[in-house]
Amino acid sequence: MRRTIGATVMLGVCALAWNARTAENRIDLAAIITKADAQTALGEAVKDPQVRSEEGADGYYSRCNYYSENPGRSLVLRIRQTSAGQLEPKKQLEEMSAGNNKFKAITGLGDKAGFVKEGPEKGPGHALLLYVARASAFITVGISGIDDEKAATEKAKTIAKKILGKL
Repeated sequence: MRRTIGATVMLGVCALAWNARTAENRIDLAAIITKADAQTALGEAVKDPQVRSEEGADGYYSRCNYYSENPGRSLVLRIRQTSAGQLEPKKQLEEMSAGNNKFKAITGLGDKAGFVKEGPEKGPGHALLLYVARASAFITVGISGIDDEKAATEKAKTIAKKILGKL
């Protein structure tokens, strides 16, 4: 009986410690990528961020959107942090990129990374989406309104590196 109670108490303490550790590791994108960072990336003044963080069925999600004061540019940030038994970020990225001829792989970011251009070649509907998988985190950095693909890619990589530094 004492062993059972002792084991139950120990299991409870371990579960609380795990939950506390997991909660501490939750990423708040708005705290990492500031309004000043967004203004630097987009090259103009931005509005206050639209943020949301929540626990979902397949992990913890944090999102943060910055929109330029003048319509046409945006920085969209997402992170999904998984727990055991959920779709692994690297596998998610492999599934997303399989057969997608728009997907361009990038080395030097996380375990696997790549980007996709969406919309017209230039103008407000033009967007670059950078995806990075590292361990239990799946990061998305979207930049729209910057026509120069190389510049947009470098800006997205800089933002992604800052997020990766907090994992």
